Formats: sequence, structure tokens, C-alpha cells
Amino acid sequence: MSSITIATLPRISRDALSALLLSSSSSSSSSSPTTTTNNLAIIDVRDSDHIGGHIKTSTWIPSSSLDYKLPELLRTLRETEKVVFHCALSQQRGPSAALRYVRERERAFGKEEGERQQVFVLEGGFVQWQEVYGKDERLTVGFVEDIWRDF
Repeated sequence: MSSITIATLPRISRDALSALLLSSSSSSSSSSPTTTTNNLAIIDVRDSDHIGGHIKTSTWIPSSSLDYKLPELLRTLRETEKVVFHCALSQQRGPSAALRYVRERERAFGKEEGERQQVFVLEGGFVQWQEVYGKDERLTVGFVEDIWRDF
């Protein structure tokens, strides 16, 4: 059994993630902006609160559908170096999804291969992300400021 817990899952700041995204997009300018590179994948597990914007290149997998999407996610992201999970605040759904992903990855591929991939939770989730990067079209897609104004 994995020794990782929600409390020990590594966190990544919005600034560190934005730097990764910007460096990834400049080094792979030929790839589509919505495709995942082998370096970084962002998994957005918000449900109906997904409206009003999302992080560029992120994949939306509502937490309510994670159970049946997890095997596909494991296959798709097997060679990805860094995977970042988030929800609105990254307090419950994002960390829970990341923990399930890590544990399933270790179960499916073994602990050694599971440890080769870095899995993070975005600190503050999309709420904190949009405060700084919501209007930055290089980093955020479909941002609707009115929806996030009171957060």
C-alpha cells in the first residue's frame, strides 16, 4: 500500500505552474495548445463549477466521472513527467483525485514506476489561479471575470 496521503501530496504554486506552462508552450510551439505534452498534464476535476474558464492545456475530468475515467487517464499519462490536479480551491476534490490517481498508478504499474512521475496539487485551485492569471490568454481559456469577481 502507498505511504502517500492527502497531507503529503506535493503542492505546486500558481506561479510555478504558470512558468512550466509558458516554458512548455515555447518549447513545443508546434503542438496544439490543448494537447498534453510528455512534460506536463493538468487535470481539472471541477464539476459544474468548471464554467467561467480553465487553465490552458488542462483536461476536464469532473470528479463525478473520475471512477470510470481513471484507467484511461493512467494509460494516457503513463509517460508524462508531471501531473497537476486541481479543483476550485484544491482542498477536497483535487487532492482526493490526485491521491486516487497516485495509488492506482502504483497498483497498476508498480511502486517504482509510480514514483517516476511527479504528481502535484495546485495550491489554491482555480480560484487563486484566476486571481493572477485569469485574464492572461496565454495561460487561461474562456475566462469570464464576472463569474469569479466575488471569490
